[in-house]
Amino acid sequence: MIINVIKIVVPAVLSFFLGMLITPFFTNLFYKYKMWKKSPRTDANITTDDFAKVHNTKSELSTPRVGGIIIWVSVLLTVCVIYLLSIIFPTEITQKLNFLSRNQTLVPLATLILASLIGLIDDMLQIMGKGSYAKDSLVYRKVKIVAVTLIGLAISYWFYYKLEVTSIHMPFLGDINLGLWFIPFFILVMLAVFSTSVIDGMDGLSGGIMATIFTAYALIAFVNNQIDIAAFCSVVSGGTLAFLWFNIPPARFYMGETGILGLTVTLSVIAFMTNSVMVLPIIALPLVLTSASVIIQIISYKYFNKHRVFRVAPLHHHFEAIGWSREKIVMRYWVVSVVFAIIGVIIALVS
Repeated sequence: MIINVIKIVVPAVLSFFLGMLITPFFTNLFYKYKMWKKSPRTDANITTDDFAKVHNTKSELSTPRVGGIIIWVSVLLTVCVIYLLSIIFPTEITQKLNFLSRNQTLVPLATLILASLIGLIDDMLQIMGKGSYAKDSLVYRKVKIVAVTLIGLAISYWFYYKLEVTSIHMPFLGDINLGLWFIPFFILVMLAVFSTSVIDGMDGLSGGIMATIFTAYALIAFVNNQIDIAAFCSVVSGGTLAFLWFNIPPARFYMGETGILGLTVTLSVIAFMTNSVMVLPIIALPLVLTSASVIIQIISYKYFNKHRVFRVAPLHHHFEAIGWSREKIVMRYWVVSVVFAIIGVIIALVS
């Protein structure tokens, strides 16, 4: 029991401090090469006075948008350091601390790195690009959707054919066998979680929420005796907290697609691996509400005579538009995130 707790806590702490150590190097790199958007984001369907008030400020066009590199690089470094220690110094302690395993952590780690690299490419194209891509054109959002779909297809195939997973656990009702429908369901969930990436819109917002969510899944995995997954989730939380240290207002850099894309796609994989995907909407409620607000706004604008339900979407910008300070919004989102993460963990464990 104690050694398992150490296996989870030590890598998390190491990930946090590695993230803190590498940040000065990357910060210098980000600013040296001006790795921020050069053009404001515009969209005829959403651009209003309120939209202009909360977007395209001077800071948004002068702050690096690839800070998410800190997260996945710190995770990768932690995995490598502990793995190499277990090989070079094969003691009982180093062997136990190594959480890189084929059956638990290899897939989520590969997912995090792959999705983060795809996000990095997207960030770099927007930073260096001109014209429609630099302004976040809809066609390139569709490219990311295709990329996420392909990742989901590959991983769901692995779940279905290699692990022979065909069912999901419904709290208080038991397992529901989906058969072959497990594959499209997996892809749909991954796309839904990816759609919540719009949460990355205020200093400190996405970092605090994602750290909370991954900590919640670390607890679920720990109770399920999936210690390697628990350690992996804690390492992601540690790296995210290191990023958050420099992302709280005024942000030194933004998370960008290289951070939020990797985190959201990996989160969906973790939810399935811990067989707790049906409590994900509770644990990640702020993400759900944020994504839902965008969907509601688009449907209302398109099909109900250009009526806007919210002053601005996503939801956190609506609160900003009605006069809430960014600090108040972020802190209250953190509170809601912690409360519903606790509720979700309890439901997952008792059901």
